[in-house]
Amino acid sequence: MTQARPRVVVIAGPTASGKSDLALALADQFDGVVINADSQQRYRDFPILTAQPSAAERARAPHRLFGNLDAQVVSTAADWAAKAAAEILEAHAAQRLPIVVGGTGLYLKVLMQGVADIPPIPEDIRAATRTLLADMGNTAFHRLLAERDPESAARIPAGNTQRLARAWEVLEATGTPLSIWHNAPTQLALAADYLPILLLPAREDLVAACAARFAAMMTAGALAEVAAAIQKGIAHDAPAMNALGARELADHIEGRLNLETAIRWAETATRQYAKRQSTWFRHQFHSELTIETRYTGTQRDAVVRRVDDFLKRSP
Repeated sequence: MTQARPRVVVIAGPTASGKSDLALALADQFDGVVINADSQQRYRDFPILTAQPSAAERARAPHRLFGNLDAQVVSTAADWAAKAAAEILEAHAAQRLPIVVGGTGLYLKVLMQGVADIPPIPEDIRAATRTLLADMGNTAFHRLLAERDPESAARIPAGNTQRLARAWEVLEATGTPLSIWHNAPTQLALAADYLPILLLPAREDLVAACAARFAAMMTAGALAEVAAAIQKGIAHDAPAMNALGARELADHIEGRLNLETAIRWAETATRQYAKRQSTWFRHQFHSELTIETRYTGTQRDAVVRRVDDFLKRSP
């Protein structure tokens, strides 16, 4: 007999902080199912560049919502939360521990705190938005969005095509800025008990880890992976191309950058992204356990004790 409400461990943190290793360690200990909460790890074309779990890691524990989307598919946090809720319930029914892991803060916020009930966007508005963005370019489009929804524009980097388009299409379809929708009453994707764990390493440790990770990705074949995506016809503005380093490596493959510059720019983009993630998690994510170092395995026993206590709590 399972408990009425699922108990879910949530592991959050910036890229290269060791989240996946911790999730797998807990899955080993508690018969867990690892559920992805990283927006880019959902796309199947870049398993190396987005650090998706290896075959050996997948053999150790079930992994869900990794590599399940085509490159062109636009998926919102609400879409993800609905799928994650279904995976959580399935793991719970099988008496396995759901372990949600990822660095997309909005995904985790929507799952645990709810989401505004934004109406579906008509396909003609969605298509017109992407045509306008492609014609104007991200920088000019970002300025235009700032005139109509300054709060959303302030939160969205000009380079994030998917989030820019989402803010614009919601405004066009509903007449209400996305920033106001986000402050509206929310609808929970799933009633569950969560144990939020945050990995928040020092900046200098994260910088070194990001550089080492990207070097390992290049050795593992990231360049060939991007070349295959280009050969397949995946456009530069496809959602999957938001993967860190994808556009820089594509620019090298297509002759716009030399390889050294492409790698340097990709490493810079990764560091900047990790910094933004760290800032967001520090101020927006309320954890019950914060580890201020990268997960290296030495913290395993302390985390296992905390999870064990969580699972033994009275309902």
